[in-house]
Amino acid sequence: MNSFMNANFLLDTNTAIRLYHSYAKDVPILDYHCHINPKEIAEDRHFENITQLWLGGDHYKWRFMRSCGVKEELITGNASDKDKFFAWAKCLGVAIGNPLYHWSHLELQRYFGYEGVLNHNTAEHVWELCNQKLRQADFGARKLITESNVTLICTTDDPIDSLEWHKKIKEDATFSVQVLPAWRPDKAMNIESPEFIDYISLLASVSNVPISSFASLKKALLDRMDFFSSMGCLVSDHALEYVMYAPSTEEEIEAIFSKRFHNLPLTNIESLKFKTAFMLFVGEQYKKRNWVMQLHFGCKRNNNTNMYQALGADTGYDCINNYTPSEQLADFLNALDTLCGLPKTVLYSLNPNDNEAIASIIGCFQDSSAISKIQHGSAWWFNDNKTGMESQLISLANLGNLSGFVGMLTDSRSFLSYTRHEYFRRILCNLFGHWIENGEYPDDDEMLKPIIQNICYDNAVKFFSFLL
Repeated sequence: MNSFMNANFLLDTNTAIRLYHSYAKDVPILDYHCHINPKEIAEDRHFENITQLWLGGDHYKWRFMRSCGVKEELITGNASDKDKFFAWAKCLGVAIGNPLYHWSHLELQRYFGYEGVLNHNTAEHVWELCNQKLRQADFGARKLITESNVTLICTTDDPIDSLEWHKKIKEDATFSVQVLPAWRPDKAMNIESPEFIDYISLLASVSNVPISSFASLKKALLDRMDFFSSMGCLVSDHALEYVMYAPSTEEEIEAIFSKRFHNLPLTNIESLKFKTAFMLFVGEQYKKRNWVMQLHFGCKRNNNTNMYQALGADTGYDCINNYTPSEQLADFLNALDTLCGLPKTVLYSLNPNDNEAIASIIGCFQDSSAISKIQHGSAWWFNDNKTGMESQLISLANLGNLSGFVGMLTDSRSFLSYTRHEYFRRILCNLFGHWIENGEYPDDDEMLKPIIQNICYDNAVKFFSFLL
């Protein structure tokens, strides 16, 4: 029997142990997609206690606590930080089989040196241990990043963002990690949103481009893209219910925009036509600018109306959407390829049933301009667990080029989430170890070392054109 989460955690074979410790463990981390607040990096935020660092904004933990019957007061409410931590510790103690159990204990081991288990019996000791370390003068957001061996972070930023904190970080010679913006224009695309008109007004003000048409909207977006480029942006990201393809004419899109601009209701097909035109426009710009296009889809958000009204978005009430039509995804990629050539693209579906469809679609659009130009993105959100990661890796290996994969990301708001890269790397090396010991791939370190290190780090550096 293996001891709990020891040095060879998740590594089932001698080959997996060798591969992980020799080639994956010490490779740097490149976090090309996350939701970290750049202000907290610029100001080197220090956290008063482990609850603020660990539970604030973490809807993964919140969902599990609700599943354990914990009162909302102890999750997002007005209970003390210590009471919230104790409630979480009690829940974690029974989280057998849940990735939160592994993530949480990896974080305790790596950042706080705690090798035990967290439950209701040990909560007081862990609370004091973590808080004592957090009180150290240099134990802030920046140290958590540098101790994790991170070289570059891409945040997620709206076109109207001033990027002032990115500028301050860039000008600070005492911090060596690059923090770059990533373009996230969802609010400019979501024409059906009640906030759309107000947002367009803000975009017009920031860009100094009066917006009264789709043509002028595009001008405003181009102005902001130029600004993001000047700040080092090389990555875009979109949160879509699904990748739609509803073609239209320029005249139709202008009529749709005018209708919405005058607060008239749109039909569903009108919204889809506008979004398609929007995505084709920005996709063409990404190609011209050598920006990577990331498409996250397959999520149905804010399902609990009562809790959405009480807490807002991103509080743990989203789910997998099983409507992700592969034919529209393929048609959209084809239309963009026909228009201007595809930019480098990463596709993520929240529905693991889409793995094979994505892996088959990306094979239709690969070319010699980049290795694995169209990527099947890392197992995402509800899938960034052992089963989900293995399924994504196997699907990509079966139908595509796993050696060209850009690897793991955090997709997190937490400075402790870099241990997810370790979790991924252990799973990757364990999978390779099984294939090798089963005689499915030769035990040849000359070949294996670059494959593993490329997936863990180097592929992402090259794919996103980062200068490190």
